[in-house]
Amino acid sequence: MPGPPLPPPFHEIGQRRFSFYPSIVNAEPNEWLFRSASWSEVQVINARTNQEVWIPRQYIGTLSETDDPVLIVGLTKELECKAGAVWPRVKRVIEIPRAVNDFPTRPGLPLNEPKPPASIVGIKLESRTESKAGRLVLYAGVATVLVSLLVLVVFRDWIFSPHVSYHPVVETSLGLGISDDYTSIVDRLGKPASDRWQTERGALQFRALSYPQQGLHIILMGQDRRHMRYIGALDKNWRVVDAVRLGRKADSASLLGSLPKF
Repeated sequence: MPGPPLPPPFHEIGQRRFSFYPSIVNAEPNEWLFRSASWSEVQVINARTNQEVWIPRQYIGTLSETDDPVLIVGLTKELECKAGAVWPRVKRVIEIPRAVNDFPTRPGLPLNEPKPPASIVGIKLESRTESKAGRLVLYAGVATVLVSLLVLVVFRDWIFSPHVSYHPVVETSLGLGISDDYTSIVDRLGKPASDRWQTERGALQFRALSYPQQGLHIILMGQDRRHMRYIGALDKNWRVVDAVRLGRKADSASLLGSLPKF
């Protein structure tokens, strides 16, 4: 009986090393080799620690189109390694118990003592003259509101049109690709105002080159700081404005969208 077929994208990887994104928590460094596959799971081995794990096929995503700077296998969920097995990572929220003195009490009143009955307030019946005056005030208020609404409807275009503003968003390609590195980017855009690094869990490195005048953050990625390549650009609010192709049906937009600000 023939064995189970190799699942995509591992039939294209062979014995090449690759990294998962997002990386598997508690299974660093993020450098793996394909070992074997069953009908429901894929076995991979850590290239540095020789740790073996089985990953359900349903969590395997797409493969990057190029291995420059690093071959990436996408995961559909963030996974965590526990006791030699891989599970979807669950971020737990711990509720802080409420302190005893959080309950409002009156000084000298025990917590379990029932609240005293509300005090009785005398109600004075208003005279006929006061009732008429109150109705006149009410009618005047209603009339004022109606007139204000009428003025607002008539002049709404004149009132609101000057306050409309538009904020353009960069949607065109910057002319950069996956083959561009720091040198080629500086040749095209000039020296950045700031240059920052971020180490993701595992072996992936990210680099952000900031250009405040253009409102852009140019992002590079690689397995080490000597081999970094362009994967896209973010605006000043950390939103994706440019991305590169990482596979036949995928690009770096989702990777950039999940990248924490640094």
